[in-house]
Amino acid sequence: MGQYEEAFRESLENPDLFWGKAAEEIFWDKHWESVLDASNPPFYRWFTGGVLNTCYNAVDRHVNGGRADQIALIYDSPVTNTIQKFTYAQLQTRVARIAGFLRELGVAQGDTVVIYMPMIPEALMAMLACARIGAVHSVVFGGFAPRELAIRIDDAKPKAVLSASCGIEGKKIIPYKPLLDEAIALAAHKPTKCIIYQRPQVHADLIEEQDLDWLSLEQRAHPADCVPVAATAPLYILYTSGTTGKPKGVVRDNGGHAVALHWTMKHIYGVKPGDLFWAASDVGWVVGHSYIVYGPLLLGATTVMYEGKPVGTPDPGAFWRVISQHEVNVLFTAPTAFRAIKKEDPNGNHLKRYDLSHFQALFLAGERTDPDTYYWASGLLEKPVIDHWWQTETGWAIAGNFCGLEFLPIKPGSATKPMPGYDVRILDPSSGRELERGQSGVIVVKLPLPPGTFSTLWQRDDDFKTTYFDLFSGYYFTGDGGYIDEDGYIFVMGRVDDIINVAGHRLSTGEMEEIVAQHPDVAECAVIGVADSLKGEVPLGFIVLKAGVNRDHREIISEVLQMVRKEIGAIASLKNVVVVNRLPKTRSGKILRSTMRQIADGQEYKVPSTIDDPVILQEIESAIKATERM
Repeated sequence: MGQYEEAFRESLENPDLFWGKAAEEIFWDKHWESVLDASNPPFYRWFTGGVLNTCYNAVDRHVNGGRADQIALIYDSPVTNTIQKFTYAQLQTRVARIAGFLRELGVAQGDTVVIYMPMIPEALMAMLACARIGAVHSVVFGGFAPRELAIRIDDAKPKAVLSASCGIEGKKIIPYKPLLDEAIALAAHKPTKCIIYQRPQVHADLIEEQDLDWLSLEQRAHPADCVPVAATAPLYILYTSGTTGKPKGVVRDNGGHAVALHWTMKHIYGVKPGDLFWAASDVGWVVGHSYIVYGPLLLGATTVMYEGKPVGTPDPGAFWRVISQHEVNVLFTAPTAFRAIKKEDPNGNHLKRYDLSHFQALFLAGERTDPDTYYWASGLLEKPVIDHWWQTETGWAIAGNFCGLEFLPIKPGSATKPMPGYDVRILDPSSGRELERGQSGVIVVKLPLPPGTFSTLWQRDDDFKTTYFDLFSGYYFTGDGGYIDEDGYIFVMGRVDDIINVAGHRLSTGEMEEIVAQHPDVAECAVIGVADSLKGEVPLGFIVLKAGVNRDHREIISEVLQMVRKEIGAIASLKNVVVVNRLPKTRSGKILRSTMRQIADGQEYKVPSTIDDPVILQEIESAIKATERM
């Protein structure tokens, strides 16, 4: 039995032993009474009776353990031409002072704080400062629309809001203060204070009685010590992308979260204390929480915080420059970032300018890694390229491969095998019956979920139960569809609503995308199901061409249609393929397929608050109409 099989089996058969051993690597103020409390499913609790502080484990523990002078954080901002480095000792000093001024403003253990900030070091410090005094932070992606921010303020009811004068998206400066002021005006709940970090690019006018200057407070503050909290106490609330109307705030606890992330850094990512780990994401998303802020620091690694884009800041070599300059060992980003690089630099010419000899592995998540992107990236880097699958709700990977446990053979298009702690099954969506290997259905996880996953939805225990657990009793409903092959490899083919019904045949749009992406001129693609009076639904494809492709679009479309017909069959023939300049995405890189579907069906649609550029939707609408006229 290999290391993976041994770890996986023990995690399911004896979770108390498996996770108990993992927890010994974290510092506890008080040892837990039980590893897993399964007395009230689906409200499982990990390390009940245990007491700890997440900030102590992520910062002070390393200062006290001899890593005071090691670099903890590298801030790399091509949009401001800035690079800053902070040792663990420097990070401790600033976090303690920020925690100090929060405490002096009346923020106490259990209070909530909303953090509405760009990708600057102070955002990471603010999160750790909240954890330091036992406050519950809720990070809202910087630049979110006022209405969406107001919804989150009303739900989280923060005592204070931490923000900055502006964010920078590419070459565009976005003042935050007007957005924050409008959100507070819209919200029924009024925070006691707003603390504003003034950036050089924009000076925010402060409102008397409401706003305070961050640096002035920090300079005067008395440093705060770490406050031990129950392992089961909430660490943060994170609202899932696309939240409208009734908020869905995922709650993460302190104990299970620290244990799980520490374990993943060692065993999934193969990172050691002192290594450089870069998650090219944003602190507003779950990846930023888990692997910009908490994961690397809990281990004692160096984390990179990047304020820029994969292309355009300044060119498609941006990622290679960061990896080379800072000697990054492991990169974690979204497949869409690599598709953007591939589109602008299909031959990888920019890579040739940099030394990546110290680079060990690339991890991709956020969307399924199509085989074409996998082959392109692995051929270019000549290093392991690992697709792993997880969700905001889980906080870390459900399935993936390992750089620190046992590296399993890769199957392009698959997220490899279930992580220890995740008993993944495939169920028939109609009957709830478990399906055999190779059969497509709904992906679920048999309870209990492992530590580090969400404990509830903020103030909505009933919704937590009905949304995720009532549909299939005894299982966590992931919302994704796919299958497990004869070797136990998981293939995630997209959200359940991306399985379309064409004349009674259930077809995966993810499978079609996999085929379309193999066309040599296609940089990126999406396939959606649109309404059809005869067949119920028919697939419609969108393709983005690689830079420099100037062939007749009709020829390319014809070739794409033939490829799908040949691989899947006549029943899957695309209604049409639309060539577009870009695909609409959330800021975290997910393609907005449901919105595209509404546009294609001629339905009214709401511009999602999470979209990176709303103008793209108008372009999609125009492209569809132009196709219909042909």
